[in-house]
Amino acid sequence: MLRLLTIEFHKLKYNRASKILSIIYFGLLTSIALIAAIKFEFGSFKLHLADAGIFNFPYIWHFNTYIAAILKFFLLLVIVSMMSNEYSYKTLKQNLIDGLSKKEFILSKFYTVIAFAAVSTVFVFVVSLVLGLIYSDYNELAIIVSDLEYLVAFFIKLVGFFSFGLFLGILVKRSAFAVGAMFVWLIFEGMFKGFLYWQFNDSENTGDKVDAIMQFLPLEAMSNLIKEPFSRLGAVKSFASQMGKNFMEKEVDFLTILIVSFWTFIFIFLSYRLLLKRDL
Repeated sequence: MLRLLTIEFHKLKYNRASKILSIIYFGLLTSIALIAAIKFEFGSFKLHLADAGIFNFPYIWHFNTYIAAILKFFLLLVIVSMMSNEYSYKTLKQNLIDGLSKKEFILSKFYTVIAFAAVSTVFVFVVSLVLGLIYSDYNELAIIVSDLEYLVAFFIKLVGFFSFGLFLGILVKRSAFAVGAMFVWLIFEGMFKGFLYWQFNDSENTGDKVDAIMQFLPLEAMSNLIKEPFSRLGAVKSFASQMGKNFMEKEVDFLTILIVSFWTFIFIFLSYRLLLKRDL
């Protein structure tokens, strides 16, 4: 494993675009801390986001992983360009000539995906912990370590998403087309969701029926791992209760973890099968 990772990071070391995108990504993750400085003033109404509770333990784990997950597209570009460069610079063929098997080649890419996801998760953990210790109103150990499952969900979400990008990179061989294919699939899932709403329009619990089907699609499943955190904020929940609405507490669902893990296996397996059948 270490040998395969060394090979991949040696390639990335000399890829300027990948280094720039990685720096931007981790820079943006760090910039989550800047949210603490944002203040809104509308006449006599003043709102300091850090005082609104977004950095309170354990809510911060949910909030920061949700925000950080939005930035995953920067590393997606690194993953797909990493794959397209293998074809453009013929390093894939050279690696195979040098004795690397196709299985080892796919594993090297998958290990890189896991490494990126793991580093991102640790990075978000450290940033969140520091912000929480500075701004949180609750610093008891039991409260700090609760809701850490959002970090697990964040890691699994990144691994699944990057594995999808890796598969598309191998399928179409060009990074721009691979990213385009990702957005086409996203649009397809959106259109399919709309079709389901139309199909079940006359039945009861339409939303529940649609969600029960959509949860098995890859991007929808990844999205379901970490649902929006904003309705958990005390201010929002207080306002909602006054309006007669109740928000359910968002939790990481174990079934969703299994679904995303299954899709991750499918993407890596299909990547390997493609490489086996393809004439390089």
